[in-house]
Amino acid sequence: MINRIRKYFYYHLPAITRILIPGLLFVTMAACNDTSDIMALTGKGRRQEDKADDVTIIYSKDAKVKMRMYAKEFVRNDYAKPSYIDMNRNLKAEFYDDSGQIANVLTADSSRYYETQGNILVWDSVQIVSKKGEQLNTSELIWNESIQKFFTEKPVKITTPTQVLYGNGMEANSDFSWYQVTNPKGTVEVNKAEMPK
Repeated sequence: MINRIRKYFYYHLPAITRILIPGLLFVTMAACNDTSDIMALTGKGRRQEDKADDVTIIYSKDAKVKMRMYAKEFVRNDYAKPSYIDMNRNLKAEFYDDSGQIANVLTADSSRYYETQGNILVWDSVQIVSKKGEQLNTSELIWNESIQKFFTEKPVKITTPTQVLYGNGMEANSDFSWYQVTNPKGTVEVNKAEMPK
């Protein structure tokens, strides 16, 4: 009996009808879904971000390690304009000199790296400690990869073995061997031989 019904529909219904009926059924069933259910499955957040925990990134140039970064949380978003990488929760970055020794160590709570510009923004409890024992504390710091310098316009505190210097902004090179503080405050020790005559 079922075979007779199949033969009847197969021979008596035109080909377009055999395609149209299943198509209409599919569209009808698809239209019954709630849009919030669809967004939960295919929404922007899930599709555009790559996430990982306990990440280490090693940056090298000319076959030499220049920086090693550690973070508890890693988020990469290539679809944002501009695309970025967030490294959050206990960020630690070790910067290396040409001999492969650690030149300074940066710690912060959060960071965002813009690959196309080569800039890194770090914020919340930012601290840099150099191999000479100098320490920088600020709330926000920008690393510009193309000119190899740190910048900030936020209040800074620089502690050296002999002095503490405060200011509202700063610029420094990558190994922190040179820095310039904007609007400095505090006592600065000056070598008498370096004084102008």
